Amino acid sequence: MSRALALKPGTGTALVRHIILFIVAAITLVPVIWVAAAGFRTQISLLIGEFLFTPVMTNFTEVLFSKTSDFLLNYRNSLIVGIASTILCVGTATLAAWSLNRMDWPKWVVHVFLAWALVFHMIPSIALAGAWFGMMRTIGLDNSFLGLILAHAVLNLPMALWLMAVFVRDVPVELVEAARIDGAGTPTILGQVVLPIIAPGLAATSVLTFLFSWNEFAVALTLTMKQTATVPVAIAKFAQDYEIQYTQMAASAALSILPALVLLLVAQRFIVKGLTNGAVK
Repeated sequence: MSRALALKPGTGTALVRHIILFIVAAITLVPVIWVAAAGFRTQISLLIGEFLFTPVMTNFTEVLFSKTSDFLLNYRNSLIVGIASTILCVGTATLAAWSLNRMDWPKWVVHVFLAWALVFHMIPSIALAGAWFGMMRTIGLDNSFLGLILAHAVLNLPMALWLMAVFVRDVPVELVEAARIDGAGTPTILGQVVLPIIAPGLAATSVLTFLFSWNEFAVALTLTMKQTATVPVAIAKFAQDYEIQYTQMAASAALSILPALVLLLVAQRFIVKGLTNGAVK
């Protein structure tokens, strides 16, 4: 009887692991659920701290369809900037990774270049915003999509370069050499040999780059105005001088999660496969 009730070897460890994972998941999800729930409250209900409340759709209606709200325009702006900067950033990072790993650069050049990319990535974006504003204003790209797209591409390029360098480096040299023997040029090799192999890594890098661009605030606030403002900038404007519209801010924040959620659900398999392959190799 005692043997029947005894735990199997490793059961206790598995139980502890699941408890830890549950706690971590709760720490991550509870704030998100609280913000999403706040979007269905009235301002008074939120401020007095009611635990049980009657859900309302007023905040979402106000955010999406009010004549004074530009949130749909901001949503469109974020999609334009996020998609365009991701294409530009990941494309440049892939070509740079190919150059660093497959061309005859001295080793010290490669190490210095990657080290500089890492140092640049550690610089806070707010430290660059002022200089970029002056530069964009001088060349006429302030308050424009192109200026913000270029800024976001530069901000995310170091991360994309480091990730793509790992995936490109692990492409078998024999495949590339066989393609060259068959007469394929570099564009053909990249398009028909390399890209299919690094597709999971490319998907993972693209998703991460888009999410970083979508959530970026400091540079977007500096380089945009009403017509080109992105979602993070729009959410911040709910905090005014004499009033903070908490529930409308929460509704906007809940809506801003949707693209990231859709991307993660659609590309989850590629993200896990890409990042796992990069880590293992």
